[in-house]
Amino acid sequence: MEDRSQALRAANAINIGDTPIPPVSRVQLELPVARLVTQTPISLPVTVVNGYETGPVLWLSAAIHGDEINGVEIVRRVLDRVVPERLRGTLIAVPVVNVFGFLEQSRYLPDRRDLNRSFPGSPRGSLASRLANLFMKEVVHQSTHGIDLHTASDHRNNLPQIRANLDDPETYRCAMAFGVPVVIHSTTRDGSLRQAATQQGIPVLLYEAGEALRFDRSAIEVGVEGVLRVMNALEMYETQLHPLPFAPVEVRKTQWIRSPMGGILLLNVELGQKVVKKQKLGVIVDVFGNIGAKVVAPCHGSIVGMTQNPLVNQGDGIVHIAHVRDDEVKG
Repeated sequence: MEDRSQALRAANAINIGDTPIPPVSRVQLELPVARLVTQTPISLPVTVVNGYETGPVLWLSAAIHGDEINGVEIVRRVLDRVVPERLRGTLIAVPVVNVFGFLEQSRYLPDRRDLNRSFPGSPRGSLASRLANLFMKEVVHQSTHGIDLHTASDHRNNLPQIRANLDDPETYRCAMAFGVPVVIHSTTRDGSLRQAATQQGIPVLLYEAGEALRFDRSAIEVGVEGVLRVMNALEMYETQLHPLPFAPVEVRKTQWIRSPMGGILLLNVELGQKVVKKQKLGVIVDVFGNIGAKVVAPCHGSIVGMTQNPLVNQGDGIVHIAHVRDDEVKG
């Protein structure tokens, strides 16, 4: 029995920081990041669930933008459902990556840098660069797959959607397994976590749903089930899930409709609604109530994002449309 235990430990061992994570265990860690000006230490919270045998190593990350908090709750619920005795492989969960922004309820770090434009980072760079470097070293470089959890930015709301490189077969398989209404082919942005991980050959899904500084029940539930569906597809964890009531729509192009003038926006469409080209989506009025402009769909599509703020300036992005075929709109 002792020889078997030693063999299992060697076969499925993982180290985060200076901490060895044995098989069939759950370990919570705090990786030192930096100190505040008050000398209060700030740490990166990490939970590792190590399974009973070797397999995929999946990371979950949330709050890379500190005000995007839906993912924090998604990670908590996933961890609550996954037990190491039934897990093949390893789950590395980081519910709050941008701890500084999370404390300040801000998208950014104290130096106003965007952490998701700072990867892969450097151990001797800016605060954002050092945090990115730590995450790459301790999490990404140990993983075979990744899921990064986001919401829309301030004053916007997103339909649950996956953004990923759909030209990569393994990424495509995981994206379609996640089970969201819309799966969007998306190239990586310079300095993003997804770009840095992709360059290491790691398939990454970016889940977008809901709005900043809010818990959206539906977006969270879809996210939890999506993560578990991916784990099921990777043969990491078997669990009973509700059958999907729809077939995910694959999208290759999206565009923002921008406000033609400043004023008060009155939209009469909702997230997820299918629209046809030249359909009236709403109007912009002045403070007297006079209609100054119509908002019209530029194409057949599905609404995947929209502003929550009715006060708009000329050029503001107000409705985000995913281009779909005519038969998909009518279907």
